Amino acid sequence: MKNILIINAHPDKESFCFALAESYKNGADLVGTDCKLVHLIDLKFNPILTYGYRKISELEPDLVQMQKDILWADHLVFVYPNWWATFPALLKGFIDRVFVPGFAFKYRENSSFWDKLLKGKTARLIVTMDTPSWYYWFKNRSPGHNAMKIGVLEFCGIKPVKIKVFSGIKASDEAKRKKWLEEVKKLGEKQKKIRLFLN
Repeated sequence: MKNILIINAHPDKESFCFALAESYKNGADLVGTDCKLVHLIDLKFNPILTYGYRKISELEPDLVQMQKDILWADHLVFVYPNWWATFPALLKGFIDRVFVPGFAFKYRENSSFWDKLLKGKTARLIVTMDTPSWYYWFKNRSPGHNAMKIGVLEFCGIKPVKIKVFSGIKASDEAKRKKWLEEVKKLGEKQKKIRLFLN
């Protein structure tokens, strides 16, 4: 059985990201996948890495549970909006506090290399934005995608990392959003096929 953890990082409970996260879970549940959905706004934690890596702050109970959930999961799904060409502060703070040395990675003594402690997991990024996808890549070189995919997840050994983008959110109508929700639901349903293939 493949375990899936969905992490919704939009702070607004009435946002389209909330609907996308729920739709993915509905698809995964439909095919019998063991799936958990967490809304970061519901967690209680300090998003500031107060001492950097000089001294790791004690994790709040919600973050302790999130580390357990990440270890439990075979596949991670991050749902979030693209703000200022990257991801929300809520997600950045979550990553800073949770993906710490000893859990997500470990630096080697007297070496420029590191151990990737989350190997064997895969991930999917579901990103909403107003900027057209082609412009985000051509003009900005997709900094938010690169930061999450390469700088965070692959750095910790999680791969492959696939990205699904929904752009033009502000101008989208109800019919368009309904179509997008169905697309995301099908992504959740596909996890059964992937699981059967791996078995």
